[in-house]
Amino acid sequence: MEHRPKILFVLHLPPPVHGAAMVGKYIHDSKLINEKFECRYINLTTASSLEDIGKLSLSKLKTFVRLVCHIRREVKAFRPQLVYITPNAKGGAFYKDFIVVEMLKMMGCRIVAHYHNKGVSTRQEQWLDNLLYKRFFKGIKVILLGKSLYKDVEKYVKWEDVYICPNGIPVTTAPLPEKTLNPIPRLLFLSNLLESKGVFVLLDALKMLKDEGYTFICDFVGGETAEIDVNRFQEEVHQRGLDGTCLYQGKKYGKDKDEAYRQADFFVFPTYNECFPLVLLEAMQHRLPCISTNEGAIMDIVDDGVTGYVVGARNADHLAAKIEVLLNDNQQRMDMGENGYRKYQEQFTLDVFEKRMHDVLVQLM
Repeated sequence: MEHRPKILFVLHLPPPVHGAAMVGKYIHDSKLINEKFECRYINLTTASSLEDIGKLSLSKLKTFVRLVCHIRREVKAFRPQLVYITPNAKGGAFYKDFIVVEMLKMMGCRIVAHYHNKGVSTRQEQWLDNLLYKRFFKGIKVILLGKSLYKDVEKYVKWEDVYICPNGIPVTTAPLPEKTLNPIPRLLFLSNLLESKGVFVLLDALKMLKDEGYTFICDFVGGETAEIDVNRFQEEVHQRGLDGTCLYQGKKYGKDKDEAYRQADFFVFPTYNECFPLVLLEAMQHRLPCISTNEGAIMDIVDDGVTGYVVGARNADHLAAKIEVLLNDNQQRMDMGENGYRKYQEQFTLDVFEKRMHDVLVQLM
């Protein structure tokens, strides 16, 4: 009987639903990876909801202690040849992951850290964080979502210890009808309601355009958070005179989310804290041109002027100018959407991602 290499995956799984958790689920469910390797999975998530992310509580501390004990027992029983972990880059979540990784090192594990977030470079001048980063990254390999993200960890990680593996998403099972344009242009923002996703920057840009006389509708789809609940969102919309123009549609999943993409003419995501947003891949899959920011690896996803536009983060004026271009040019919207769809098919399907991840794991073995 063939002995498959053993990998212990310590990763985030939904719920709550966010990019890293969804990619974790794709790996967990991958037939290719599970057939090639003998895999076991441990859920690294301690937050019970999106609102709970980033909050410290006694119950989360107890959950974390149980998690550490679980990982230790699993390593002893399973004896993996590789431990894959999806750590956080900074803050209290990093300190927790630091404890896990140091325990794994003391147990003699070979470790690869797959980053779905960034922020190491923003904390590296802090003496404590700098000390911990030096220890954390020593002797481990790192998977990044794009080459442009290397600058975030280059102080601590040699390039030869880095593997690049862009994310991918499943092909939608729903038929994609030929794209048509709405009589009134319809924009779509799809993400959890967080300031760092650019919610208020987008509202500011849309106010400028409405004041200039443009007519449009912008749907906001995503979960409420501790930062922005529906009441605050409606207050911000009202303050800018965007009532009836900016509509909060709540959370949408599956067919309902596909329908939100189908109804849109283009996708706007002015985030200023991102690595590799899966929503851009979803929009491209639905033939939508994308306007986003020069954050993380977004420039590896959106080809500026070809599949959409890349604007400066927190720059409502620049964002409004690019939205205005697409509001005025129906043909460009259609052409960019088709260009994005072709790029998605070539580079960002789930099959392509699974093959990339499989190849990285083989190399690590």
